[in-house]
Amino acid sequence: MILEALMAAAFVGALTVFLAPDEWAGRLAFAISLIPFVGSLYLWSGFEAGGNALLGGEIAYATQIEWLEVGGRSVSWFVGLDGISLPLFVLTTFLVPLAILSAWTPVDTRQSQFYGLMLFMEANLLGVFAALDFFLWFVFWEAVLVPMYFLIGIWGGPRRKYAAIKFFVYTNAASLLMFIGFMSLVFALGGSVSSFALPEIAQAIAAGGLGTWFGIPPDRIAMVAFLAMFLGFAVKVPIVPFHTWLPDAHVQAPTPASVLLAGVLLKMGTYALLRFNFTMLPEQASMLAIPIAAIAVISVIYGAMLALAQKDLKRIVAYSSVSSMGYVILGLVVFTEYGIGGATFQMVAHGLISGLMFMAVGVIYNATHTRMVGDMAGMADRMPVTVGILVAGAFGYMGLPLMAGFAGEFFIFVGSLSAPALPYAPVFTALAMFGIVIVAGYLLSAMQSTLFGPFELETDYDVGPAAFHDVAPLAVLLVAIIVLGVAPDIFFEMIRDAALPVVEGVTVDG
Repeated sequence: MILEALMAAAFVGALTVFLAPDEWAGRLAFAISLIPFVGSLYLWSGFEAGGNALLGGEIAYATQIEWLEVGGRSVSWFVGLDGISLPLFVLTTFLVPLAILSAWTPVDTRQSQFYGLMLFMEANLLGVFAALDFFLWFVFWEAVLVPMYFLIGIWGGPRRKYAAIKFFVYTNAASLLMFIGFMSLVFALGGSVSSFALPEIAQAIAAGGLGTWFGIPPDRIAMVAFLAMFLGFAVKVPIVPFHTWLPDAHVQAPTPASVLLAGVLLKMGTYALLRFNFTMLPEQASMLAIPIAAIAVISVIYGAMLALAQKDLKRIVAYSSVSSMGYVILGLVVFTEYGIGGATFQMVAHGLISGLMFMAVGVIYNATHTRMVGDMAGMADRMPVTVGILVAGAFGYMGLPLMAGFAGEFFIFVGSLSAPALPYAPVFTALAMFGIVIVAGYLLSAMQSTLFGPFELETDYDVGPAAFHDVAPLAVLLVAIIVLGVAPDIFFEMIRDAALPVVEGVTVDG
């Protein structure tokens, strides 16, 4: 019951912080957030499960208790972890304390509510990665939207209400589409399944359990379901052309919310694509491999080009996330051990690097009250430690060897270059690699303009070294990025073990 205990710690902690005085809220929330983090390290240290939880593999720390019955099928409290979900579970518990720490300087109003919402969001994020019953998973999936909506809408920038509404409408509408797609699979399975447990449903589909539903043949139901779920999850990732809500949300969100939005919430979309589309419906994914790969490459290039055109540092990092998620989609669609394993590893790596970048931009904004490239220069003279870490994080984004981003992209490219499931795989891979050049262009240009040269600042603020509690989470993130880049096997071995059954489920013609 350790998973339940960690989620309960976040839920109860959120309620406790809601009721606490503002002057205690930040420190209390930080202390409480360390409980799930320490617990996740314990889970990681004792993890021994092998295989994929949805495809008959071992499920670590599993609990299954029947909850209620819907339409003749049981809904249960079913949670557990495998080599795909555990790294994302650990990532969530690692980022939340750092995001809370980064809020101590910028958040000075309604602090108990702010930190309470952060912990409430953490509890639901953990549920998304641990849940193995569809209805339970969907409850957590939808509940994550609520705290992020309020974090943006209350503590965000001048256009916070517009950004919050756009975020909620886009992602909620996408959830409805995904829900319809998945439920069509459940109904088409008929008596083949007796519950909404994801392993039972995935294995029933693999065994050919889909039947005709309202005269629609099984292969057509599977394709329609795949497309509905893919479009629903694509909005959450997001990939082009469903990305337009993301820059507005990031720019208006307070820095700690941006850290979790880029670091964890976007990974919900890619995680769900892997779990539902590519694990449950691999044949349909293979049939659509070329258009999906094309969308991935377009996201990489177009996202990078949009970032190149921006003057707001937050928008630059936001569009960078669109580009980076394109690599993840490419890794998933190639259906190789290193492709899917690298895509999952890249989810973790991007979570760390994007979190660092947003946090560093936030620290600079706290001092200068501007994020515009043309409004400042020479920040390295006034904030040397912050700038040094930001530069290191930017090189991590560019794929510098011995950093987590390089390891993730390298695994994806290795898996993509020899992908029998994807025609013209070398062409798609080469085009995606070109995105790295564009990334280097816009990051180096932005850093040269804002961080180096004689000091200049359009706003009337005194700029000096950031406080320890602002710099400390940046340093911790940088260390994690380097450690994961130097020793990727601390996660990659378990990821690859869980990815292999997905690859084995694909039949390649010819």
